[in-house]
Amino acid sequence: MSAILAIDIGSTKICALIAQLQDRNKPHLVGSGIAKASGLKKGAIVNIDQASKAIAAVVADAKQQAGIDPKGAIISVSGGYVRSINSYGIANIPTKEIALRDVNRAMQTALYNANIPPDFEVLHALPYNFKVDDQNSIQDPVGMSGGRLEASVHIVIGQKTALENLRRTVQMAGVEVENMVLSGYASAIAVLSEEERDHGVCVVDIGGMTSNLVVHLGNSLRYNDFLAVGGSHITGDLSMALHTSVNAAERVKIDQGGLMEGGEEGTIEIPNLGSEDQTHPVSLDIVRSVISARIEETLMILSRQLEKSHFKNHLGAGLVITGGASKHEGIGQMAQPIFDNLPVRVATPKPMPGLAASLNDPTFSVALGLVRYGSGEYTLYEIDSNKHLQNRYRREGAVRQETPAPKAEEQPAGELKESLKSTGSEKAAEKESIADIMMTTQSAPEGLGAQIKNLWHRLKQIF
Repeated sequence: MSAILAIDIGSTKICALIAQLQDRNKPHLVGSGIAKASGLKKGAIVNIDQASKAIAAVVADAKQQAGIDPKGAIISVSGGYVRSINSYGIANIPTKEIALRDVNRAMQTALYNANIPPDFEVLHALPYNFKVDDQNSIQDPVGMSGGRLEASVHIVIGQKTALENLRRTVQMAGVEVENMVLSGYASAIAVLSEEERDHGVCVVDIGGMTSNLVVHLGNSLRYNDFLAVGGSHITGDLSMALHTSVNAAERVKIDQGGLMEGGEEGTIEIPNLGSEDQTHPVSLDIVRSVISARIEETLMILSRQLEKSHFKNHLGAGLVITGGASKHEGIGQMAQPIFDNLPVRVATPKPMPGLAASLNDPTFSVALGLVRYGSGEYTLYEIDSNKHLQNRYRREGAVRQETPAPKAEEQPAGELKESLKSTGSEKAAEKESIADIMMTTQSAPEGLGAQIKNLWHRLKQIF
C-alpha cells in the first residue's frame, strides 16, 4: 500500500497516524489525530458505540490533515487480550534449495503442531530460530542448500471474542481492519535499535492504564506479558492522598513528577476536592513519595514477570522503558536496582520524516511502531493476524514479496512422497504432510494425479 493508517486504541487515548511510503518504503508522516479514549477500560472494549465514535473522530482528523483517505488500518491490540506459546515445525526440501514456500511450510507446520485453544486465534507467528539440516541459529534460510528446514516459532494468540469486538468497533468507525499488532510488539519496533535486538533486550511500555512487557532475543520476540497498571493509577493515588480532583492530580503529576531524591523542596497550592476555588498547601516531598511508591511497585511486578520469562540473564542490551510514565524524571535510576542492575535506557521513538515535534514522545511509541510495522520493518518472517506469511526484507530498504506456494497439480508426486519421509516419527511426518497439502491446495483431491489421490485417501483413512 502507498499509504498507512495506524490506530493505537489505548485505555486513555486514541491516536491515528497516516504515513505515505516514499523511497525504499520509508514512511513519511502526513497526518495525525489524537483524542481522549472513550468506551475502553484497561485495554478492553467496554462500550462499542462510544469507542467507535472516538476512533471515527481521530481518523477524520488525521485524514483531513493528510489530504488522503486510506480505507484500511493497522490497529493495536492490548496485551490483556493475549497469551503466547512456542511451537516447532519441520519441512522437507525435495529440491535441496530452500525457497520462501519452504519457510512457509515449516511455520505452518509449527502452527499445526501448536496447542491453540479453540477460543483463541493467531495474532503473530514469529520464528526465533531456523535450523537447516544440522546447522543451527540460521537467520535467513532462503537460498541455502539443505534437505530439511526446522523452525522454532513464538506464537502470540488472542481471544477470539475480544478481537472480534475490536474489529467490529473499528468497522463501525468506517474503517476496515487490515492487520492487528500486539501493543508491546509495536512499541519495540518504534524504539529498539538493530544492535539492541541482536544482543537481547526487554521493552517495558508503561501506558495510561496498562503496561506491556516484551523480550526480544536474536531474531524475534521470545516472551510477552501484561500488567493492568499504568500512569492513571498514579493520578488516582495522588487524588486520594492529596484530597483533590483527578484533573488537579493529573496536573500535579505532570508538573511535579520527578522521582529523584533531593529535588525541589517546599509546598504547592492545589484545589480542594469538590471546590476548585479553594486551595490547600501540599508538600512536594509528599507528592514525590506518592508517585515513587506507585512506580516502584509497578516496576517490581514487571521485574517478577521478567524473572518468569527465564530470559533475564540473556539480555545483553538490558531494559528499555517507554510509554507515558517513562517521562517521570529518574525512572531509569529507580528501575536499575529493581531489575538487578541491568542497563536501563529510557526511550523515545526513533525519528520519522514528517514527524511533528509533539509526536516525538514516548506516549506515541505504539502508534509510531504500527506505522513502521506497516512499512515492512522489524521481523524478517512472520505469519500475521490475516494468516499470511509476511517477508520483511530489510536489506537496502527492499521488501521481498510473498511467494505463493505451488499449486498441487504443479508439484510432482515424488516431491509429496518425499515430504512424507520420517523426520523423527511416522506420526510427526504424516502431520507435517497434511499441513503441507492443506497449504498448497484448498480443493484437494480434485485435479491431482492418481498417485497423489492415493496418498490423499491413505491420509484420510489414518486420520
